[in-house]
Amino acid sequence: MNNKIVHHLSHTDLDGYGCQLVMKYTPYKLINYNANYGAEVKQTLELILQNISQENKSATILITDLNLTADESKWINNEVLKLNENKKDITLLLLDHHGTGEESATKYEWYNLDTLRSATKITYDYVKEHFKLDEPLWMEKFVNIVNAVDLWKMEEHDNFEYGKVCMRLISEARELNKVMFPKTDNMYKIYLLLEATKYIDMPFAPVVLDDNIHMIKKSFFKKEQNDTIDNLSTKFIVSLLGEARDEKTIYYKGYRGFLSYGVGNTSIIGNGFLLTYPEYDFIVDVSYRGTISLRANNKVSVSLISKEWAGGGGHPNAAGGRINGFKEQYRYDLVKKQIEKIINEKESVAGDLDYKKEN
Repeated sequence: MNNKIVHHLSHTDLDGYGCQLVMKYTPYKLINYNANYGAEVKQTLELILQNISQENKSATILITDLNLTADESKWINNEVLKLNENKKDITLLLLDHHGTGEESATKYEWYNLDTLRSATKITYDYVKEHFKLDEPLWMEKFVNIVNAVDLWKMEEHDNFEYGKVCMRLISEARELNKVMFPKTDNMYKIYLLLEATKYIDMPFAPVVLDDNIHMIKKSFFKKEQNDTIDNLSTKFIVSLLGEARDEKTIYYKGYRGFLSYGVGNTSIIGNGFLLTYPEYDFIVDVSYRGTISLRANNKVSVSLISKEWAGGGGHPNAAGGRINGFKEQYRYDLVKKQIEKIINEKESVAGDLDYKKEN
């Protein structure tokens, strides 16, 4: 495994990110992914397979803190077999503690199940035995903290109380969007946990960490001058949007737009983006439920776009609506594919958009 790329899929809670924090201290090249249960797991595994297929390199698919259904296990097992038959060198490894995966665990050697330990502890123990681990001094204690709170071991009072704060640190880290910015969001969560390890041995550690959460979050987004976390994160997100312009640009009737997904706060972030990148005529943010929020800066009437796309409306520079039949996705490329299908269907609508007609 030393020369392989590790595509590491883990859960979206403290235990899931804890597994990825442990793997950070191995010498392998890591590509991290995070998913919640349901369709999100398979969509993310499909993305991993797609990424592996595009490279002529050995790889390991590591899944932690996620149990696979019998159908999912059969499917991923067959897909890896197909890749290897096509002269790929792919290995599969799952480390989990959810009892619902027992059926798959009894069938596949790569499915490692232990219901008595958290996934972080399973990963830590497995890595120490089978991989190389450059273990920092705090790691074992951190692993025990995650284990205590994930398995709700209240009798381990100090670890349990610190774990509760770490759990909230992750669950309330909503500044970024993992579908739009999967790599950066993952970096953010790992950063927060690394910062949390600095307080483990302090007196009244849970209270000290709790007192410092706001400062820790701000430190990730702050580049130069200090500001409110809202302003810092908005500036950070606008920068991320700008870096992704090539991938996330759409066109409608000759107008250039930017498509975001689940970012929210369109009035602030959207207007900030349009001021920073004046070459864009509008920005549209689609929610997970298919509602759309559009903003413009006097270059096109987004109320007309909203009306044509979703029967919505609003003002020339701020409008919204809801796309009937929108299917929630967990990958940005699939969202864009849906929206571009709508755009292509609506392109044939007679007439050009005319902002001046609404004034």
